[in-house]
Amino acid sequence: MALTDEAILSIKAKIISGRLKPGQRLPPEAALANQLGLSRNSLREAVRALALINVLDVRQGDGTYVTSLEPELLLDALAFVVDFHRDESVLEFLRVRRILEPSAAAMAALTIGPAERAELEANLRSSSPDAKPEDLIELDIEFHRLIGVASGNQVLASLIKGLSGPTNRARVWRERTQVGASERTVNEHRAILDAIDAREPDLAYAAMVNHVAGVESWLRRAADGWSTGRPSDPATAD
Repeated sequence: MALTDEAILSIKAKIISGRLKPGQRLPPEAALANQLGLSRNSLREAVRALALINVLDVRQGDGTYVTSLEPELLLDALAFVVDFHRDESVLEFLRVRRILEPSAAAMAALTIGPAERAELEANLRSSSPDAKPEDLIELDIEFHRLIGVASGNQVLASLIKGLSGPTNRARVWRERTQVGASERTVNEHRAILDAIDAREPDLAYAAMVNHVAGVESWLRRAADGWSTGRPSDPATAD
């Protein structure tokens, strides 16, 4: 095992065991290197690596701290990695969304509070057919993020946010190529929110499945058309 990897695992073990707690400052470099039986160079490399994935926070002139270790912070690195996936993997990300987001909508129907409800309603009010396409896409992305937050599960909300990158590009393609895509999206968002308002988790689940599956179906047909040189007619795509 490389010395840097050994240092990373040693610091991880201290955090998992509770010897280093969220928000706690690490011992000075020389002392920590001595504790771990590692060179200071290996320790520095380990700290850099753990800082990149938001486990450690290096504050110049102050020291190195364990972060809050909140799911949203730790899963930020997921979004960075996900964006490297090429377009042909977008369908796989949509399938994952079809697993996660209906559950988030169902949970939101049971847990949503007034403030979250107001944010979702404001989002839909802003989603006017007169809005710019780029604004509608941002509102679409934000709607799904808010549903994740309303689920009350931080890990689920962070996963939904982190996995959105490649599927955001699919949203852009759909807006540009499918007639009536914006209106359909807003109507489907309204159906999801209505089910959440009614405190009907099964209906919210079904409405979200219908919404995400519609994008997946359109993208599959469009991709088949692109691969054969016969793009789907936007007016007839699902």
